[in-house]
Amino acid sequence: MTTMTEKTYAAPLAVLSAADGGLVADLPNVQRIDLPGEVTDLATAADWALGYGLGAAKLSQYGEDTGPLLVLTESAVEFLGLPPRLDDRKRLRVPDDDPAVKALTEAGWTLSRAGLGGWSFLFRDRTEVHVAVVPWGAFSDNMRWGDMECVAADPGALAYTLGLYAERVISPTGSTAGCSLSLMTAVRPPTVAKFDRGTGRMRRVPVPGSLHRAVDPAPPEAPDEHPIAAERTREESKSPAHVLVEEALNWYREATEEEAALPYVVGLDVNTAFLAAANRLTVGLGEAVYTDGPAFDKKLPGAWLVDLSGAKLRTKDLRTKQWRELPEHFPSPFTPDGRPPSGPAWYATPTLAYAQELGIEVRPLAAWLRPDAGGYLDLWHNRLRAAYMDTLADLGITEDMDEAAFIDAMATVKARDPEAVALLSAIKATAKGGIGKMRERPQGSTKREGRNAPWAALKRPTWRPDIRAAVISASRVGQHRKMVKVWNAVGLVPLAVLADCVIYPSAQPTALAVMARKEDGSPLPGAFRLGPNPGFVKQEGVQPMQWYRDMTAKRANPGRFIKEGRDAVRDGE
Repeated sequence: MTTMTEKTYAAPLAVLSAADGGLVADLPNVQRIDLPGEVTDLATAADWALGYGLGAAKLSQYGEDTGPLLVLTESAVEFLGLPPRLDDRKRLRVPDDDPAVKALTEAGWTLSRAGLGGWSFLFRDRTEVHVAVVPWGAFSDNMRWGDMECVAADPGALAYTLGLYAERVISPTGSTAGCSLSLMTAVRPPTVAKFDRGTGRMRRVPVPGSLHRAVDPAPPEAPDEHPIAAERTREESKSPAHVLVEEALNWYREATEEEAALPYVVGLDVNTAFLAAANRLTVGLGEAVYTDGPAFDKKLPGAWLVDLSGAKLRTKDLRTKQWRELPEHFPSPFTPDGRPPSGPAWYATPTLAYAQELGIEVRPLAAWLRPDAGGYLDLWHNRLRAAYMDTLADLGITEDMDEAAFIDAMATVKARDPEAVALLSAIKATAKGGIGKMRERPQGSTKREGRNAPWAALKRPTWRPDIRAAVISASRVGQHRKMVKVWNAVGLVPLAVLADCVIYPSAQPTALAVMARKEDGSPLPGAFRLGPNPGFVKQEGVQPMQWYRDMTAKRANPGRFIKEGRDAVRDGE
């Protein structure tokens, strides 16, 4: 229900193009309207957007509405007198002395420090208008919009697809990674205005459970370029005893003689792995506190220095409940390369909580802990999960499908509705990119005074490498936990792991053949499960065993290429 304080908007965005000597706007509801004749440049287009009522309502009680988004096609760029392309390939912006920028200034509009580029922010008084310029690369590969460029040639299709993104995720304001951070802030705003009886004025106070200010990382969490890491040596920067290294697994091995006799390898891909890992994950909200020789507490987020070298990987037998050791050719869950740790190293809390599950005694030597903690990502997860599942449903893929039907549907998904396919790829990129951007490093075009000088991203409350580490840690050990469950049930050991992809040897060319099951044939709880849900798996690809052996002979991780023989990592998957 709309309250008296809520504002309604005609649409979150419009895609502008030139037609019949004027401008037309395609709206998300598939309407096309003519713009008034007085719209002749970007300033008057921004005025029209405000007057027409473009914008999006806030996503939470303490949030803020989002201003209009104007998406300019190539014909609109020409009509509005803007440069056809960006000549400054390094800064990717229009020069400040360009007539288009001067015209905005003369009309009372101010640009953000990023200037006029593929994505721009225009400000005047208390209003803002966002602008995306298609021919300037607004939806190019480096913006991580997936298949959005495939629909960008059709203004109506682009408006419809971006409108659904705005409705289900958030009104676009830049790259999908940037939109992801904006969503975090929109659903859990940092502050709220409250009346201060002492001063008789309104003041902003932190919202409980939010990230309301930027905080420094703990020393092991800081990337090499950070001011805190200024004294770190080259050797220390490569040592897990000095630097927290929580990354996805990148590991493979040779097939055993028995495995090599099987005809196929099957790749499983975990759906939106980072999104699934973020669900109900406790992360730090405030600053890290150092402590010497603490007792490990799996409920306390932080970075812990622990020596896991020599630890035996064990699990309890599903039937006897007795401890049994994992095979030697099983990857370690404690390192990104799958090799056993060689000495003390820094770990995020989820990694060590899993070590305890494997029967390992965890004795921290030191820790940087964040006692102020909570489920900061829960609301972000819930909205993205709903967007992901709703979009899959648009493509005919639902939770109630049987496994074989799901495999068949996913095999042809990209041949279906191109708008829904583009939207799905954008949602997946949003879920993944936001976690990565929480540890954004200095950009090449940014001028800095020295290698360890601060950069702009450090001012964001959402610049939190510790949260990124916790999510990746939870994702990696969650994947390993399922691999252990599969081995415990059916004896299968993975051949290769690359991030979200796990490869198994198989007697049959289908993922159905490597699923662990209960006696009644239903999926085994805690193991990999086929289905569309985040955290479930889909069939990534099937190849002959000889193909796998050829790939390992070339020292290439087969997980990178098992999908149709192409590089899935390069393609953003």
